[in-house]
Amino acid sequence: MNCLEKQIKYIKKRQFNLIRLSLLAFFICFFIPKVSAQDSIPIKEDLVEEVDLKFQSYFFKALSEKAIGNHQKAIENLENCNQLKENNTAVFFEFSKNYLSLNNINLAKVYLQRALKNDADNIWMLKHLVKIHQKENDLNKAIAVQKKIVTLNPKERVFLVRLYLYNRSYDEAILLMTLLEKESALPSSLKDVKTRLESRNSPKPKLVKLNDISSLEKRFEKEKTYTILEQILKISEKETITLLKYSEKGIALFPAQPFVYLMKAKALNNQQKFKDAILVLENGIDFVIDDLMEANFYEELARAYKGLGNKIEENNYNQKAKKIKS
Repeated sequence: MNCLEKQIKYIKKRQFNLIRLSLLAFFICFFIPKVSAQDSIPIKEDLVEEVDLKFQSYFFKALSEKAIGNHQKAIENLENCNQLKENNTAVFFEFSKNYLSLNNINLAKVYLQRALKNDADNIWMLKHLVKIHQKENDLNKAIAVQKKIVTLNPKERVFLVRLYLYNRSYDEAILLMTLLEKESALPSSLKDVKTRLESRNSPKPKLVKLNDISSLEKRFEKEKTYTILEQILKISEKETITLLKYSEKGIALFPAQPFVYLMKAKALNNQQKFKDAILVLENGIDFVIDDLMEANFYEELARAYKGLGNKIEENNYNQKAKKIKS
């Protein structure tokens, strides 16, 4: 092979290598980045989806724990939610509900205020704020929030009446009940309360002068009057079975009379059915308009919570009763 052939062969080999390098460079510059760019989108989407799934898992665990009363466990799951997604309204709301159940009113308020910053007109969160104010016994603030709720949903005026009654703002309660009555929107139970409030200065009827329980029972079976029933309940206060029997009849016949609820709760507390007693008292306290009766309700609630071993609520209701009586 002469020198000229060697040079030609060398030039062809070099041209071939250059073509290979050019093709490789083209592949690197255009194909590989394209593949990488396409692959990066699913990876990002997968990460977002994974966060969402984790968030949902922790959130539903929190709801489950709250439902069975494990509020601290619920809070731990909510903290995990908060790490995955900050400033989430639903998480803040659940934090508040759990802290209120643990009687940590300050943290309940803090988290609810955070939630309301995101959704100021959320009626469910505003209702929860009313509960918080009731829990801290600040009924004026509770009423202010309830008024805002009423602007969002006029049907909530009935509960505003109840808040007025709790706060002993009887004039405001009567005015609102009168308006509701004109609109045929006043519940029958509150109609009875309205009647009693309007006639609270009228002379009270004299009690039937009968002391024999059997005579009273016979008379009650014929006449079915509240006056006789009240005497039966007072005489039977230490007779748990009789007290329970006639207080239950009293609630059925006179559902707006708070005394019958109080007597039934006493009977249930005597039987150590403390949770049932609390439920009866919470239902009956709506009809209380007399200060001494309200104090009696609080004392019976304190007794029920003492039976349940709940010192915080026991002390809370004892303090409320003392405040009224002082």
